[in-house]
Amino acid sequence: MVGLRQLLLRLLCVLFLLATPGSPAVAAQGDEATPQVQQLYAEAHAAQASGDAVTSIQKYRSMLKLAPHLAPAYNNLGMLYFNGHDYPNAIQILSRGVALDPGMTSAQAMLGMSYLEVGEAGKAEAPLEAALRGNPKDELVQMTLVRDLLRLERFEQAAAMLQTYTEQHPKDQEAWYLLGKTYLHLSEVALGRVDAIDPNSVFAHEIAGEVDESMHNYEGALVEYQKAVDQAPKQPGTHMHMADAFWAMNKWEGAEREYTAELANAPHNCEARWKLGDSILEANGSPADALSTLDLAVEACPTLAQARVDRARALLKLHRADDALPDLLLAEKQTPKEPSIHFLLASVYRGQGKAADAQQQMQTYARLQQESSDSQAKQAKDWVQIQSDAH
Repeated sequence: MVGLRQLLLRLLCVLFLLATPGSPAVAAQGDEATPQVQQLYAEAHAAQASGDAVTSIQKYRSMLKLAPHLAPAYNNLGMLYFNGHDYPNAIQILSRGVALDPGMTSAQAMLGMSYLEVGEAGKAEAPLEAALRGNPKDELVQMTLVRDLLRLERFEQAAAMLQTYTEQHPKDQEAWYLLGKTYLHLSEVALGRVDAIDPNSVFAHEIAGEVDESMHNYEGALVEYQKAVDQAPKQPGTHMHMADAFWAMNKWEGAEREYTAELANAPHNCEARWKLGDSILEANGSPADALSTLDLAVEACPTLAQARVDRARALLKLHRADDALPDLLLAEKQTPKEPSIHFLLASVYRGQGKAADAQQQMQTYARLQQESSDSQAKQAKDWVQIQSDAH
């Protein structure tokens, strides 16, 4: 929370304006704002400005003995304790301040943060919510309240807050990290309940298979998916899981068989039809058969860029480069960062005698391949970290 404290220091201002006898803060406190109290404030403020927190704390404490109802003084003294990491004293002083003036937003914020620092998440929530009511756009308080909710295991509320926050601050990496971590926990809880209801159900086997697949244990995943297929061979989705596992393993014969079975149950599944055509191509099967399958996929789902790319591959195998170009150009427009599209465009342009265009596409292909490799490595590292933190 060091970064939060530094941000808070920049945001907070000294609220206790006793230096000028005619200031509103003095007038509001009546007889307690005596010349002696004002002198103590001036000395406390001077010591604080020079970095002498010890003296400043002493002066504020002396001042509060003479003027125990000056709420802003509790805010300033509490801030000194907070910045000095003395959270128990900060809690004691700030609690007295907000009791006198609940509208002191900065005091409420520091009180909530102090409770969180000493592990009192339950007590932190009320002052943080009060601070947020006083300043709904305070990013620091919003994120601190999120952390408090996570400590309290109120994941649904935390997820809702983070969803709103990330919409307003789409480049805040920490917020996205916390949102992903929160969704991961909620997902584990929900999937655990599926298994608890019936560990031998189709859904339980599919979940177990997906877990195996996420760890690249494809053989284990196939065992679980086969159990799901055995229980519900006509249920859409069961063969799809099997097919995707075969597809990830480059076992094209199994993939073709299972995608075909899936399409018998779900004939409008564009992804299954696309991957069936892709599997035929990868297995060096008939490009004409692949083309007829991919034609149906594109016809049903014209925005499915991957199907268009594979249809272009089939057309290139059939020596129909000119026919492949429109699909590739449309796919490039939809997904300009997909490396394979640029590789195929280079092949088309070479066949058309456009050497400069082909070279440019190959350069783009090489750059995107490197970026993709770097991104996948980072995502894998981040995912491992999120899973480790979640447990």
